[in-house]
Amino acid sequence: MLNLSKNGCSVRVAFSSEGLLTPTAVALGKFDGVHLGHQRVIQPVLHTGGHLSGASSPHSKRNQLTNQEYTYSTVVTFDPHPQEFFTGQPRTLLTPLDEKVQQLRSLGVEQLVLLPFDKELSALTPEEFVEKILVQQLRCQRISIGQDFCFGEKRSGTAQDLQLLAAKHNIPVTIVPLQTYTGGSPTQSNCVSTTPTQDTRISTSLIRQTLEQGDIENANLLLGRPYTLLGDVVQGQQLGRTIGFPTANLQLPKEKFLPCQGVYAVRVFTLDETTDTAPSENLGVMNIGNRPTVNGTYSSAEVHLFDWSGDLYGRKLVVQLVKFLRPEQKFPSLEALKTQIQLDCVVAREVLSAGVQS
Repeated sequence: MLNLSKNGCSVRVAFSSEGLLTPTAVALGKFDGVHLGHQRVIQPVLHTGGHLSGASSPHSKRNQLTNQEYTYSTVVTFDPHPQEFFTGQPRTLLTPLDEKVQQLRSLGVEQLVLLPFDKELSALTPEEFVEKILVQQLRCQRISIGQDFCFGEKRSGTAQDLQLLAAKHNIPVTIVPLQTYTGGSPTQSNCVSTTPTQDTRISTSLIRQTLEQGDIENANLLLGRPYTLLGDVVQGQQLGRTIGFPTANLQLPKEKFLPCQGVYAVRVFTLDETTDTAPSENLGVMNIGNRPTVNGTYSSAEVHLFDWSGDLYGRKLVVQLVKFLRPEQKFPSLEALKTQIQLDCVVAREVLSAGVQS
């Protein structure tokens, strides 16, 4: 679940070896989505009861009893996404950097390291990757990876290879089995969907498929939390005001992966960067699409908040998608659009008041 509280430690983000907190306990992977499978990989490097086994607190250099340095829980991933590097095509992400940091913070991760995925890094042999990156740069003390993790030139290194190579440096490696769906009863959506079953492997690609189909409930089950959109409110065309449904136009990161176009029941949190107060929560409906009724020419994300009035310009909103209501469609007039929005609001209120969550 997204930790919207201002309390708790922030996550240090490092783009190079400079300024790293070391030594480290490292979870290695791409981690786009920070879904249930990713969380299992991250869990072994987190502090249990505030500390890793045998480690001191970060406020003292060494544990007086064990004489061991504090080990920082660290997620190590790649920037850009390896697929984007090899194909040369931009790749949308379930969790752009700001969202990934929020999710990792809620799990208790202390540091996120973004290795620059370039020609030099991709050419490292598995042995060189372990020696140069894990041992020398990160001063790694333990590692956690998924069963299908591959690394090194042409993805030639396997999880078992990493375990053997790290053992030469006395670094234990936890290989986490692939995670399968084990949640509550999967639900049916308004779109044709790939419904997860009890033996469905949880993966970023499957979550992307379910979101593309508007299958929000099952995507949320696989994520272990609601799928969110995080962005700043910017000025739009303000057409919603003319029909009695003012909307906040959300500016999202260009690399943010969007679900299928249509209308959604949502929960919205307004973040205040200047105070430590808890974010306010509102219910509403969101439209993702091109607004064909008013001849829209670009994709937008607009949210209408129930029972709310005020100025949101410049504010940061976190929008949790709860249920897909209907596909986007073109109406013959603004009056017909207004009537449909009224119906959407009624349905959304019923969905949200019934506590339909993931």
